Amino acid sequence: QVELAESGGGLVRAGGPLRPSCVASGRVLSIKNMNWYRQAPGKHRELVEAITNGGGANYADSVKGRFTISRDNAKNTVYLQMNSLKPEDTAVYYCNADLLRTEWDTRFLEYWGQGTQVTVSS
Repeated sequence: QVELAESGGGLVRAGGPLRPSCVASGRVLSIKNMNWYRQAPGKHRELVEAITNGGGANYADSVKGRFTISRDNAKNTVYLQMNSLKPEDTAVYYCNADLLRTEWDTRFLEYWGQGTQVTVSS
C-alpha cells in the first residue's frame, strides 16, 4: 500500500553530478524523516543524508560540501543532489522514510525503496 521508488541513478565520470530522487506513493498521510542510505559491495549500509519534515538536514562527513538533500512535501519526494562525485561514492543508494499511513497509525512506520545504482568511473 506504500511504495518508495527511487530513480535518477546511473553511470557518471568522477567529478560529475547526479540527482536521484525518491517518491513515496500509496497510502501516505504524513512523512517525518526522509533519508538516503547507500551500500557499496562488501560494505555495510550507511546513512548518507537525512532530512526532517521541517527541512533540517544531517550529512555524513564523507559527503559534506558535495551532496545536498532536499524534499518537496507536497509531492512526497526527496532529492539528493550529488556533485563532485568520486569513485568511492559508487554504491546502491536507498531511500528510507518514517511515515504515517492513516490517522489510525499510532506510530511512524519505516519503509525502504528498492535502491538505485550509482557508479562513478575514474
